[in-house]
Amino acid sequence: MPSDTSTGLLSITPARSTSTPAWFTTRSNAAWTEFQSLPLPGLKDENWRYSNAKKIELAEHAPAKTPTAEQSKAALAATEGLKERAARFVFVNDTLVESDTSGLPAGVVCVSFEEALKSHEAALQQHFMKGDLPLGSGKFAALHLAHVKAGTVIIVPKNVVIEKPVEIFHWVVGDHAAIFPHTLVVTGDHAQVSVVDHYRSLEGEGGLSIAIADLVGGSGSQITYAACQELADDAQALHLSSITAGRDASVKSFQVQLGAAFSRSESVSDLVGQGARSDMLSVSLPIGDQIVDQRTLQRHKAPHATSDLLYKNALYGQSRSIFSGLIIVDEGAHYTDAYQTCRNLLNSNEAEATSLPGLEINADQVKCSHGSTSGPIADEELFYLKARGIPDIESRRLIVEGFLADVIERFGNSEVLDTLVARIDEKLLKAE
Repeated sequence: MPSDTSTGLLSITPARSTSTPAWFTTRSNAAWTEFQSLPLPGLKDENWRYSNAKKIELAEHAPAKTPTAEQSKAALAATEGLKERAARFVFVNDTLVESDTSGLPAGVVCVSFEEALKSHEAALQQHFMKGDLPLGSGKFAALHLAHVKAGTVIIVPKNVVIEKPVEIFHWVVGDHAAIFPHTLVVTGDHAQVSVVDHYRSLEGEGGLSIAIADLVGGSGSQITYAACQELADDAQALHLSSITAGRDASVKSFQVQLGAAFSRSESVSDLVGQGARSDMLSVSLPIGDQIVDQRTLQRHKAPHATSDLLYKNALYGQSRSIFSGLIIVDEGAHYTDAYQTCRNLLNSNEAEATSLPGLEINADQVKCSHGSTSGPIADEELFYLKARGIPDIESRRLIVEGFLADVIERFGNSEVLDTLVARIDEKLLKAE
């Protein structure tokens, strides 16, 4: 339990610096009021079907304290990421402890959220948390807005291409500490950028991350975004992403869920421009009694747009996964191509996967499909590998790696792929 109050985040009033812009303080205060007024989603809430909002233990967490010098040093020592990158930020308990933007082209804005409040107010006022929250976590988003002070704002001007990724680490340290990271990515026409967010625990019991990513793709631009959640096994995680794809824009988002006792991701993709494309990818590896809750919405608002969702979950022990996805094709969004696939590989008799795909079509001349499968590893596959002298444990690991491979490969960046594969392999070893 947090030491300063028995009700934790339910009652701790957010603190704002006197230098915080008035418009943001107003929004933050309004969000705090909204958070207090909104009820916690209940078992009858359709957006939380088969899940439980009480798994996010607000009363048992408090805003993370400023890290000590020793904690910051330990986090930096444990920060292993890409060898080649355009920029890197390291946050510990929502405090920036290291930043390097030396590899960025001229004209690119890539700053901490705190700095953006001082020097890029216009961009924040235009794009920060402007989307609606239709998937059930309005209360938690309000809490995020009330407390947010850390994260990264990336604005890529027209025609600028950033060849190497921007990498961001969010560490949480201390018993029952809560962090509220925010990532905002905005691309001008025909610009390109890749961003990788890491969420990790350093030490301490519990831990909570309520993170939000806003991705706004201008005409003809390309955004590639990955969120890799590797919090401690007793932590809780909530990640909300809002994607807006303009005319001929391409936004590719990838959710990797490897840690936390309970993790929930909500991804909303709005295709607002003709010819826009959204690829929504996810890999999760719950073990023990971990729960992974995934909610998605693909909204086609313009004609000739494409969305393609592929989520894969490999479950072990008594773990559970919940997937609920919906494709909505608005009136006038003709010639839409929309696909939604969720596949679950059950590696024990006690693992449980629930999938709820859906379609809502209000236009003509569309191609839409959705589907889900759940099942164990086929005996024939195991026999094939064992007959060639490969032990059972290694055979199962190879099959799981193959099961996840097509999702990972679709992400596209080779060095990021190598890093993600290494982290997934580590988790597979824990599952055995």
